[in-house]
Amino acid sequence: AGDATRIVDLEGRLAIPGFIEGHGHYTSLGQSKLMLDLNDVSGWDEIVQMVADAVAEAQPGQWINGRGWHQEKWDRLPEPNVDGVPLHTELSAVSPDNPVILGHASGHAAFANAKAMEVAGLSGDTPDPPGGTIVKDASGNPTGLLRENADALVYSVMGAEMEARPDEEKWEEFTRVVELAGREALENGVTSFHDAGADFATIEGLKRLADDGRLPVRLYVMVRFESNQVMREKLPQYRTVGYGNDHLTVRSIKRQIDGALGSHGAWLLEPYEDLPTSIGLTVEPPEDIEETARIALETGFQVNTHAIGDRANREVLNIYERAFAGRDDAADLRWRIEHAQHVHPDDVGRFVEIGIIPSMQGIHCTSDGPWVYRRLGEERAESGAYLWRDFIDSGAIVNNGTDTPVEDVDPLASYHATVTRRMPNGEYFFPDQVMT
Repeated sequence: AGDATRIVDLEGRLAIPGFIEGHGHYTSLGQSKLMLDLNDVSGWDEIVQMVADAVAEAQPGQWINGRGWHQEKWDRLPEPNVDGVPLHTELSAVSPDNPVILGHASGHAAFANAKAMEVAGLSGDTPDPPGGTIVKDASGNPTGLLRENADALVYSVMGAEMEARPDEEKWEEFTRVVELAGREALENGVTSFHDAGADFATIEGLKRLADDGRLPVRLYVMVRFESNQVMREKLPQYRTVGYGNDHLTVRSIKRQIDGALGSHGAWLLEPYEDLPTSIGLTVEPPEDIEETARIALETGFQVNTHAIGDRANREVLNIYERAFAGRDDAADLRWRIEHAQHVHPDDVGRFVEIGIIPSMQGIHCTSDGPWVYRRLGEERAESGAYLWRDFIDSGAIVNNGTDTPVEDVDPLASYHATVTRRMPNGEYFFPDQVMT
């Protein structure tokens, strides 16, 4: 130590390098701090009461927004229900004049009250959008549950209202969101963050904050929510590596071929055990993702595609394999499949053969474990669900993460889940799949 050395006395406490969040949603993490937090609710009654309390503080017509509910984690099944999720009746009763939209913990469904559906023009005659389902009761009326792309029917209306605000107000909220996300990350030791999806406008905002030295953590951002036509035109000008003292890197694209297992949106080879009329949903057309792959190769971008179901993983592997035909540098390109949660055993080895990174989140297996059997049945769950050890043994490069705000951003919780596979109920979920 010399005269210019800064010495910090930790008084015996532990110092370790900062964690890298391998897959999370940065602005969504910040936004989650500005809405109703439904992650720890014990049941539907509690959610209804939280909305009633919020309505009491809101102006008529003001949106009530929340996130984090998961029907499989409630202490009892609500009655009446459709597919284990309640009807909107009680929610609409406590909020007749305020539209309410409550996002599922997975981020792959939402629940709306009657007012929200009214302002979105949603009725029993509204057809399902591509890649989404408007869940309806026996009489053909919407229950309030909107799976996958169907939730955009309501979120787009709310978003349009938010977008109509003055620019100054929107910028103030954006900077607040970035600040809150950064605070939450840093309090958990996360100093670098793989942000799984931002549009060009959001990236512009992040770059502006980087210019001012106001990005609290280093961000690796995946381009999302842009058409192939727009990406072909604009990707080269947005390619950024190490901008703002290594606080902003943009050189990858996020696509999403299916939904989530919890919302029955994951794309499966065979029907769901507890919903035999469905094999899940294709959220984005495979041919569209294949075009993205071609654009990425032309522009020097990495591709990271969300795939949870076994059919989804197989289709993405096929897309990548076709894209890499005739190339010998596939592994150097470091393309990824995000989540790789339920993979057919025949496809595990293909990740290494093609050169694909299974971008997994250890915390998902223990969070989802108590209800995975209901979705997949015993044989499929045991042979293909959350195959961490199988991937490692195959030689695949596996990263870790939390998918925050789907799960808490705490990396230690995800590592604990990864090396123990111990679920909240004390049982172990396929412990032979642990990472040592």
